[in-house]
Amino acid sequence: MQRREMWLAYLMLAPTFAIILIIVAGPLLANFWISVKPVQLADLRPPTVLVNERVRGRPKAPGDEARLEYRLRNSSQDEEIRDVTLSDVVPEGFTVISHSESCSLNGAKMTCDLGTVAPGWRGDVKLVGTVSEAFLAAHRPERASEPVITGEANNVLTNFDFTFENFSRIFSADEFWSVLRITFYYTIFGTGGALVLGLFAAQLLNTSFPGRGVLRGLFLFPYVSPVIAVAFTWVVLFDPFSGTLNALLTKMGVVTDPINFFGQRAIEFSFLGIPMEFPLALTTVIAFEAWRYFPLSFLFILARMQSINTDMYEAAEMDGATPLQQFWYLSLPQLMGILSVLFLLRFIWTFNKFDDIFLLTGGNAGTRTLTVDVYEQGFALSNLGAGAAVAVVVFVVLVTFATLFIRFSPKEEGL
Repeated sequence: MQRREMWLAYLMLAPTFAIILIIVAGPLLANFWISVKPVQLADLRPPTVLVNERVRGRPKAPGDEARLEYRLRNSSQDEEIRDVTLSDVVPEGFTVISHSESCSLNGAKMTCDLGTVAPGWRGDVKLVGTVSEAFLAAHRPERASEPVITGEANNVLTNFDFTFENFSRIFSADEFWSVLRITFYYTIFGTGGALVLGLFAAQLLNTSFPGRGVLRGLFLFPYVSPVIAVAFTWVVLFDPFSGTLNALLTKMGVVTDPINFFGQRAIEFSFLGIPMEFPLALTTVIAFEAWRYFPLSFLFILARMQSINTDMYEAAEMDGATPLQQFWYLSLPQLMGILSVLFLLRFIWTFNKFDDIFLLTGGNAGTRTLTVDVYEQGFALSNLGAGAAVAVVVFVVLVTFATLFIRFSPKEEGL
């Protein structure tokens, strides 16, 4: 009985599992498939023969001569198309006198055997004949039936020829390792900054004071605002020519020349006689990331704080524990679980973040991450295979990180 009920439950849940598998695994498998193929942006449309049918000769009276022309071309510049045939129905009122040698007529049915056409091939098929009143009375009579083109071509998207050239190309490029390093730098500090700001905000608003509800709502502004609006605001505020921040820094004498926060790659300085560089544009983007997404951490941490029993705080206060000691030894251990979950989620989301960086810097000035590289490879360079290969690297890195993090992440006390 128990076994039958188990199989019945599996059977009832099977459609749900299948839908989830298709939604999740379908695009993932397609990305893996494209990553091992030399797919260009133009390869998304399979090679085919394009045809344009038109009437030439401008007949005006019955019995006038006219030509029915089919102009054809191979849409691919790299692949030939084999066994190409063109078939169509001759328009009513058009009497064929002569036609191309590759064509044959069976009543009003026309069939043309064009054989194999080379890459970039262009050609035409012509029918010469006379027209009747029915042909002249019809509007665009040549479009009464659509010509049908058939043929076979090698489609790089569907064939079974695989190559690791895309991975070899991206791994051998020096810029890939620089982009990977920048991605980790951006992800770790952006995630950490959002968590720290969220923790401080939750600690501040966990106490009762007048206007606390209004302040909590204001703290959500960065997260609920459209990203394009807040990104544009930051670009305007940090603009080196008309930005508010640069105007304040210049008026106060902090800097002599305006600073291009989103356009300057680094600031050189010396520390103990050692020349060093501070990544200015990347740090500014990280600050935006932490500012924009700290409200999410703030909400989760605040909800967890409010569920903690306050009796132990009263006991600790009676024992003489300072607020910092209460936070470190009582609050923080209780928050480790939610902080771990938030760090994992924010790490994955930040690692995959594209819109923030693209809107702020376009990936320039040392802010190019792997997701921006996917866009650059796939669309700017029209190399979808290389873009998919970079996306596979992103997937592998995140799966590896998530697995290790879940295995070794700290848990709340008592769990």
